[in-house]
Amino acid sequence: MRAVVLHEFGPPAHLRVADVPTPVPAAGEVAVQVAAVGVQFLETQVRAGTMRGALGGAPLPVILGKEIAGQVTEVGPGGDISLIGARVLASTTGLGGYAETAVVPAGSLVPVVDNVGLPEAVALYRYGVTAQGLVGAARVSAGDRVLVLAAAGAVGTILVQLLKRAGATVVAAARGERKLALLRELGADHVVDYTLTNWAGQARDAVGGSLDVVFDHVGGPLGRESFELLTPASGRQIAFGFSSGTPLDVRPMELVGRGLTLTGFSAGHLWSRPALARDLATEVLQLAAAGQLTPVIGQRFPLERAADAHAAIEARETVGKTLLIP
Repeated sequence: MRAVVLHEFGPPAHLRVADVPTPVPAAGEVAVQVAAVGVQFLETQVRAGTMRGALGGAPLPVILGKEIAGQVTEVGPGGDISLIGARVLASTTGLGGYAETAVVPAGSLVPVVDNVGLPEAVALYRYGVTAQGLVGAARVSAGDRVLVLAAAGAVGTILVQLLKRAGATVVAAARGERKLALLRELGADHVVDYTLTNWAGQARDAVGGSLDVVFDHVGGPLGRESFELLTPASGRQIAFGFSSGTPLDVRPMELVGRGLTLTGFSAGHLWSRPALARDLATEVLQLAAAGQLTPVIGQRFPLERAADAHAAIEARETVGKTLLIP
């Protein structure tokens, strides 16, 4: 079968398609013919060598890829043969997704209903679970004034829609008119370009005052400017990443002095509870099937162009989810 193999850490060009043996599922596993695989920002960091620990000690060469959708083609010894032919979402153990066939734990399977496409299901899968967890962590309720940084990304596009369903007033921050136009289409009440020097003032003016909640995947100066917009005594900021490369810098006494809440969030805590993660993923798919949630696939690349997919993500040129299509 064909797969994208990383032989050494470095630039995107180090991702190359090769013919490799088709994996065979062991007990408790199934093989999936991959229709689409999601490309994660973390995987660009692994490839570059800055997040080698995410490989869990696996030596090079490796096949990256965690989140896939496709059709079950084989089950491991003692497995449920009725699964063969099923349309599913699944997670690898961390490697193996950038390929025509991937082996995944049978317990990770999430059925995909017929009226949701497999690429669309991947676009909603892991980041849909993350977005739901974020809304819960922030205790969002109707009437809250909420800012989403990097709102045109894979998490942000889903988060904006879920926040609107919760009755929040949403300010979506992104870079460039293309991304701002998309966020308007997804229902954001206000959009701001955070590359402008007065973006924070525009956000404040848009809601007529301070903000109740900030979702921050950026950190650094943008995260800090967002923190300054929070309402004293009740504002809360959810930090779930630092794509800027610099974590949010807030001192404890600032939280105490202004009565604010800063919450760190990791989707790993959701995925460490597989039954919960499956339930959340199923809920997202049901919303999509009912036409109440729009998956955003900004970019689709064949396996041969995996390097281009990584380069686009690193250049912040992407919107929504980036997929590889075997």
